Amino acid sequence: MKKTLIITYYWPPAGGPGVQRWLKFVKYLRDFEVDPVVYIPENPDYPFKDESFLGEVPEDITVLRHPIFEPYALASVFSKKKSQQLSSGIISEKKQSFTERLLLWIRGNFFIPDARKFWVKPSVRFLSTYLKENNIDTIITTGPPHSVHLIGMQLKEKCGVRWISDFRDPWTTIGYHKRLKLTGSSRRKHKQLEREVLRNSDQIVVTSKTTKKEFEAITQQPIEVITNGYDRHGGRATEPDKLFSLSHIGSLLSGRNPEILWQSLSELTREREDFKKDLELKLAGVVSEDILKSIEAQGLKPYLNMPGYLSHEDALKMQRSARLLLLIEINSKETECIIPGKLFEYMVAGRPILAIGPENWDVRDILKDTNTGVSFSYEQKTELKEKIVSCYEDYKRGALESHPIGLQQYSRKSLTQKLASIIHKGS
Repeated sequence: MKKTLIITYYWPPAGGPGVQRWLKFVKYLRDFEVDPVVYIPENPDYPFKDESFLGEVPEDITVLRHPIFEPYALASVFSKKKSQQLSSGIISEKKQSFTERLLLWIRGNFFIPDARKFWVKPSVRFLSTYLKENNIDTIITTGPPHSVHLIGMQLKEKCGVRWISDFRDPWTTIGYHKRLKLTGSSRRKHKQLEREVLRNSDQIVVTSKTTKKEFEAITQQPIEVITNGYDRHGGRATEPDKLFSLSHIGSLLSGRNPEILWQSLSELTREREDFKKDLELKLAGVVSEDILKSIEAQGLKPYLNMPGYLSHEDALKMQRSARLLLLIEINSKETECIIPGKLFEYMVAGRPILAIGPENWDVRDILKDTNTGVSFSYEQKTELKEKIVSCYEDYKRGALESHPIGLQQYSRKSLTQKLASIIHKGS
């Protein structure tokens, strides 16, 4: 067994997609001769919690904890709601209050690379001793938050360990980065830190081909693509929703607002009486006020079902019962590389996927190659509406199904085997 230290901010009972990637890797790594030791914050301020993830942590795994200072707790003095939204990534694109502008400016320019930067120095002190005492020579950092990578970089310099940096999302090209009201010097500092991390990592792991290509322009270090994936959670729901439900599970943040979808649904409710009676729009998780206003403006409020944040288990059930699964991404060059973790759970739910995102989105090829759905750009309103009509006709005939192919490559165990081979390369 090769003992390996994994440094992550997100860990159960944290909820949301950020926790699942490394929880699943840890679950299977020992099947491939890697013994993981996990290092996490002792007192994190997670925006969402999901206690059900605790049951997936291997009982005999070593989990190290060390205190962290969380400035979002101080920000709540100004506005508890706004600080929670900022922590969870909700940045309104419309007119912002003075408090919102102030919090964004402070977040972008005082906390570089992010608000968890204060965990770096104490973690390096604590882990330097632990690595030496336990003869661990390989560490992995996963971000965001990208401040976690600074821990890895300093440990490599101080202890001479082999360092693998895992990027679940890009750094300076992530969609929200340009909305942080950065000064010129702050932008340069982010770019500098990004270059240092990429050039000092012994191995880089990313979740998409586009991110790999982007990073190859910055560093000559080896880069491997390991996407997120799915874990088997039983079969499909025996009974799909009675209504023609279009379901989205997960946060719908400002900017991720497909007006062409709301317009198409609105038009169909006016054009077809049967569609009007059958439609249901289910949005589970955090939904920004901007999107809710767009939905209401199209007269779709009567069809809206918002169950709120769901546990992972309940989210899986909702996926399996939906008629159509919605996958939505911001329409920008920067988001072409974003492959939401829920895509892979969607693919094994057995329901067709309707995706809306940038024209050259990496998701488009995955859907096509696995025969699990179709992706439309924000300029393809006519095609999108035609697809919805086609799916609705299949629904009425009882023939709306998904027929996936080649999904095994995206199983969590297969992906962990790929990761383990990278870890063993340094042995």
